[in-house]
Amino acid sequence: MAEAVGILEVFGLTTAFVAADAGCKAANVHLEVFDKNKPANADSLPVPLLVCIKYRGSVSDVTAAVEAGMKVAKSMTGVVQHYVIPNPDTGTEKMLKISALDRQ
Repeated sequence: MAEAVGILEVFGLTTAFVAADAGCKAANVHLEVFDKNKPANADSLPVPLLVCIKYRGSVSDVTAAVEAGMKVAKSMTGVVQHYVIPNPDTGTEKMLKISALDRQ
């Protein structure tokens, strides 16, 4: 059985780092690469960059990590979206490795 994945999308890279750290300290999880998105309406957002944090581990640990990350992110710039996938499909597993952070 595949590891669960928790996806937490937040406003800004600093918030992503702090939320990722909080999640990793709150539960036995590890991270996949971050991803970024600058939406068309970026100028109307609190921070013009959305960052996706991807936690991996057991369902209970991933859930705890997402909740800890959300708590921190809400106190900073905010949470865009979150979701826990208990048993990701192999196609989803491949998509977790994609990151736009190393692109211009």
